[in-house]
Amino acid sequence: MTALCRANGRPGRGLDGGSRVRKHSFRKTAFREALGPRALATSAAARAGRSWPFKGRERVRLPDGQVTEESLQADSDADSISLELRKPDGTLVSFTADFKKDVKIFRALILGELEKGQRQFQALCFVTRLHHSELIPSEAMAKLRQKNPRAIRQAEEVLALEQLHMDMAVNFSQGALLSHHLRNVCAEAADAIYTRQEDVRFWLEHGVDSSVFEPLPKPLDVAELPHCGQAGAQGKPCSCRYSLSLAWYPCMLKYCHSRDRPAPYKCGIRSCQKSYSFDFHVPYRQLCLWDEEP
Repeated sequence: MTALCRANGRPGRGLDGGSRVRKHSFRKTAFREALGPRALATSAAARAGRSWPFKGRERVRLPDGQVTEESLQADSDADSISLELRKPDGTLVSFTADFKKDVKIFRALILGELEKGQRQFQALCFVTRLHHSELIPSEAMAKLRQKNPRAIRQAEEVLALEQLHMDMAVNFSQGALLSHHLRNVCAEAADAIYTRQEDVRFWLEHGVDSSVFEPLPKPLDVAELPHCGQAGAQGKPCSCRYSLSLAWYPCMLKYCHSRDRPAPYKCGIRSCQKSYSFDFHVPYRQLCLWDEEP
């Protein structure tokens, strides 16, 4: 849009800002180049009746009080919402909501400590059922506009911690049958995509092929499986835990009342913060080195 304003504000200048454009054909070419491919695609999408995905950045306050930048994206045509933020320790957390498939995808890219012999990073994906009441619709998110990009956003409501026991795995090669977002979001975590039996039952009842899911190996005595933070030997299986937070996201629509309108009308959003704790089985402690708490 900035390019468009500049082009409209300087109708007699070419792309170099100095020479006059005399021929209509050259001026039209310069105008298209100044717009750039994305602006032209946006215009084409508008003519076709489609909406261009909303993208925005917000400065948000994390649960520990620190401030980070969060990116938000909504695509009403794909009926999806995504957000991404970087934690102070460098971990990149992303969240994708696929309304068409009733799927939520959490991904964490955790930086390793090379001096301790760890890999450069470890990727995890957690896939759960999406309840549409958890978030505002993608169409409403796509209409949001950023009024003050320098403001620090703090959630109006802190929701209760959700603890989830992940006892199934997602077959990455078949993941597109569950949600086409899986192939892009979880590419780095192809061997570490976890879900739950109760969510799998729901998806199977709604036509998802069973080849998408695989049972995780079960120890002989689940109750005796040690927490990875307490496991002595590095090469033995243990129960790993990973926690993450969505620091700020639009979770509800606000409705207002007016004497001039007989029915309530949409007049804003309500923001929420929510934390999640995922427990899952790993074959050896080396895959859960961050989990040092008992």
